[in-house]
Amino acid sequence: MPLTFTVLYGSHRSDRKGIRLVRYLARALEARGHGADVVDSLAVGLPILDRMYKEYPAGAAPAPLADLARRLAASDGFIVVTGEYNHGVQPGLKNLMDHFLEEYFYRPSAIAAYSPGPFGGVRAAMSWRMILGEMGAPSIPTIFAVPQISRALDDEGVPADPSAMDRRAGRFLGELEWYAAALQAARAAGTP
Repeated sequence: MPLTFTVLYGSHRSDRKGIRLVRYLARALEARGHGADVVDSLAVGLPILDRMYKEYPAGAAPAPLADLARRLAASDGFIVVTGEYNHGVQPGLKNLMDHFLEEYFYRPSAIAAYSPGPFGGVRAAMSWRMILGEMGAPSIPTIFAVPQISRALDDEGVPADPSAMDRRAGRFLGELEWYAAALQAARAAGTP
């Protein structure tokens, strides 16, 4: 059954490497028959959080927020693609996500982390687990960590070792699909 996933990315650096992982995962989702809606916080250009989308009177939110709210609410699940900044989360991604809340409720999330070094961003991934749980989008157990991102994927998101990367991604995305289908059925029956 085709699902729709939102891939959220938040690096604002001039030499962004994580976009490689975003491109790879979007193609992998589409190859599995799903929709992949990429939300890049740099492209969206939201200001530092002043007011959440839900805090605007109906119809008064800025157009980019209203569009993003619609896109997030249409999603069956989320993939958060995160780098690691001083063992923590990327400020651009956190700012993007904090503009919303209810749009994430009762949908699974999955964390894809990357770094230039050997740890693949897993320290940031641990912080994201807590944040996503609080936002109502609990993360799946598997984390897709990509160490040495510059060697692992080229600029277009093509893996240096397609067999290994595709095998790992298959398990990761399969798990996300399972949770997304289960929670989609549960939402259709009603939410708490």
